[in-house]
Amino acid sequence: MKIYSSNRQKNVFLTLIFATMALPGFSQDVPEYDKISTTAGAVEMHFIGHGSLMFKVDGYVIYIDPARSSGNFDFVPKADLILVTHEHGDHLDPVLIDTLRKPGTLLFCNEKSTEKVTWGMVMKAGDRQEINNIVIEAVPAYNLIHESSPGHPYHPKGEGIGYILTIGGKKFYIAGDTENTPEMKALRNIDVAFLPMNLPYTMTPAMVADAALAFKPKILYPYHFGNTDTNEIVGLLKDSGIEVRIRNLK
Repeated sequence: MKIYSSNRQKNVFLTLIFATMALPGFSQDVPEYDKISTTAGAVEMHFIGHGSLMFKVDGYVIYIDPARSSGNFDFVPKADLILVTHEHGDHLDPVLIDTLRKPGTLLFCNEKSTEKVTWGMVMKAGDRQEINNIVIEAVPAYNLIHESSPGHPYHPKGEGIGYILTIGGKKFYIAGDTENTPEMKALRNIDVAFLPMNLPYTMTPAMVADAALAFKPKILYPYHFGNTDTNEIVGLLKDSGIEVRIRNLK
């Protein structure tokens, strides 16, 4: 498209605006993202919000728990891979998933999620897949103490899962909705961890710190943290050797 103007600088400026609008994979409200270097190339971690993340590596696009209630999904790229930790509405959005789907998109999820997205493939804790040189491991995610009513945990053991992605020699742990379980605390060699930090559904800052000090990720992102004061986890892990990064993941 040519834009005619008597002012050459204005012409260049308008051309740049149209070029920016045409860039694929970005909305007008671009989420924050960080890059992690791996032997497979830089992994971009886009912080859409709440529990929704998008990873990109060498053009391959991975969504974790995409839900429109979490942030802006306008103009984002289609998915190569979608991972869903559990069936709650702020983690599983079937309508959005349908818009992110393209021919060849793969979806892995816990069993209950397939009641809402029937083409999803079930993963249970302990299962392992390898897609596009990315190793996907499912790990337990559940409550230890927080319950909706006596005897009814918000996230019962054996239903939800978290994921460990190994990409180019680096391990990324996305915990899902969980507390500081023995299985989490037994993890090792995690480079990047996303741990939920909101009550009454997941962990307090003290519980997050307890888990992080046990398995010692190099970088910790609190996520799904609602109105929790993130300064608490920063203070609790001060001088621990764990880099705590606070991003817009309320």
